[in-house]
Amino acid sequence: MRIVECEVAVIGGGITGAGTLRDCALRGLKAVLIEKNDLASGTTGRNHGLLHSGARYAVQDPESAVECIAENRILKKIAHHCIENTGGLFVTLPDDDPGFHALLLQGCRAAGIECDEISADHARRLEPHLNPDIVAALKVPDGTIDPFRLTSANVLDAVEHGAKVMTHTEVTGLIVDRERIAGFNCLDKRTGEPFELRARVVVNASGVWGQKVCAWAGIDLPMFPSKGSMVIIDYRVNNVVINRCRPPADGDIIVPGDTVSLIGTTSKKIPYDEIEDLVVDDDEIEVLLADGEKLIPNVSRTRVLRAYCGVRPLVAVSGKTFGRDISRGIVLVDHLERDGAEGLVTIAGGKLMTYRLMAEMTADLVCRKLGRKAACSTRSTPLPGSGKKAPLKKTARRFSGIPQSVVGSTHYRHGERAHRFLSRDPKSYGLICECEMVTAGEVTYAVRHLMAKDLIDLRRRTRLGMGPCQGELCAYRAAGLFTELGPAKGDEATRMLIDFLEERFKGLKPVLWGDALRELEFTYWIYQGLFGLTELDRPSESDEAD
Repeated sequence: MRIVECEVAVIGGGITGAGTLRDCALRGLKAVLIEKNDLASGTTGRNHGLLHSGARYAVQDPESAVECIAENRILKKIAHHCIENTGGLFVTLPDDDPGFHALLLQGCRAAGIECDEISADHARRLEPHLNPDIVAALKVPDGTIDPFRLTSANVLDAVEHGAKVMTHTEVTGLIVDRERIAGFNCLDKRTGEPFELRARVVVNASGVWGQKVCAWAGIDLPMFPSKGSMVIIDYRVNNVVINRCRPPADGDIIVPGDTVSLIGTTSKKIPYDEIEDLVVDDDEIEVLLADGEKLIPNVSRTRVLRAYCGVRPLVAVSGKTFGRDISRGIVLVDHLERDGAEGLVTIAGGKLMTYRLMAEMTADLVCRKLGRKAACSTRSTPLPGSGKKAPLKKTARRFSGIPQSVVGSTHYRHGERAHRFLSRDPKSYGLICECEMVTAGEVTYAVRHLMAKDLIDLRRRTRLGMGPCQGELCAYRAAGLFTELGPAKGDEATRMLIDFLEERFKGLKPVLWGDALRELEFTYWIYQGLFGLTELDRPSESDEAD
């Protein structure tokens, strides 16, 4: 059996695992990351994409608020190509407790969060679609952040500094040498090859799945899954993050993101054995739309593009065991100290906003365990794409002749890395996805350099298929490109296409009414009636005979 050796092995390709891999690689450690599916395919890719100012936690969780505003400022410097600095508002409605406004203002100031009282009229000028009945508003430095882009950039930088990444590779068990965790057994899900990954330190960064990893070592680390559901509106109804000024509750935020807006978030306690089979419930959609309507009137009458949910990886360290009552604080466990198991570290809790801090804390611990002295540099080292910031006008002049909408969207997603694939060759800048302005050149770059191994991976790297048509008019083009680029033959590309459409359907199924249902019928007509896709998926008579 093949054996891969390294100093530190990271389980989990979410943002925490990706950030930890990058931090270790930048310190010169030989590091490997294992992910059973694709990067950001779990909880990281199922959040509302909010660049927290920390204001949401300023009243009830001041420690998290301080962490958030510190990381907010760092990420705006090192990951600006993943961020839209929209600003945020906390608005008080007539039926909200007016006293919470003062508590939030006081909490923000105590945490060092810029927070300004503005008039209701000023708030409506900043966001014209706001409910005209708001009675008070606070302005905070919220923004939006693309979790897929952020994760991919961390992994890209880690690989460029010598790290290895194995996606679509499952951990099947830990390797225990006496009382030391010496690595784990793996299975390449694409080739079926089993192998061993041996490491001096194993970092369990698998989020809510971390409980299972610990159980393999005979360690009890209970987690309390909290499901959060969100709905996406098919166009951008607001340009500023809008928060309701009240204690955290369902449906209290609307986040603008790229070409759409998102209403979030519910919080439901679920049994641990249901974390692999999450569904959005009808009552959650009703609550989100009803409360979203109170922030932006008529939002519930717009087309709902899709609904999705994720599970928060909460670890109860204070005795509280439910959703919003459990701190979003960081939990870093050295299992030698806690459980007598050498070689295993778990990093859990926290949130997207604090991933870099979590990675720094974890890498510090790993270095101590390895006896290595290496300082963290992720506070100041820009991610790929967020290096020297070239103004869009300068980029547009450099690529004159290419439609400016294409140049703008490519520059927005990839920063200075756009120069690596943006080309005046008409074939390169030909659009594959009109909704998100994804070109053939960008698809090629994602396949060759960003580890996009299928269409679902490609969606996470480029936003292909995430616009209003949900892949209706771009998925088959992208599948064709996979055959041209070499990763897939015709039948493999067909399977990719079917998997992609089925994955998109999961988010469409809960919202199939009105325009969403009509759009899906049209998509079905294209792929079944015109392309006969389900016929292509059936085994031939010769296959059946075999």
